[in-house]
Amino acid sequence: MKYMLLIHQADAPTPRSPEAWATLSDAEQQAVYADYQAINEIPGVTPGMQLDDPATATTVRVQDGRTLTTDGPFVEIKESIGGYLLFEADDLDAAIELASRVPAARLGGAVEVRPIVEW
Repeated sequence: MKYMLLIHQADAPTPRSPEAWATLSDAEQQAVYADYQAINEIPGVTPGMQLDDPATATTVRVQDGRTLTTDGPFVEIKESIGGYLLFEADDLDAAIELASRVPAARLGGAVEVRPIVEW
């Protein structure tokens, strides 16, 4: 089964926010980097990409045959998706175990695990 792990940053400190990142010790910062590197090396994991801030989004809708665009995300959200990864696993338990290793999950964020529907 394939799963997408959506990484919700929420209040988890990241290097993109130097002030928040500085709240972590050097050892904690290095542990975050090491944890993500270790996750990316797990068999069955396909690393995803980091997403830019929600404020940089453009939302697209089609209404009455016209394409409408709006700057920013579709809805106001506190826990924006900061990135993702794909994981091919035997079962949901394995995907949940991997999600628990994502640093954002322990630093104030969350990881949403979703099965991928293959057509």
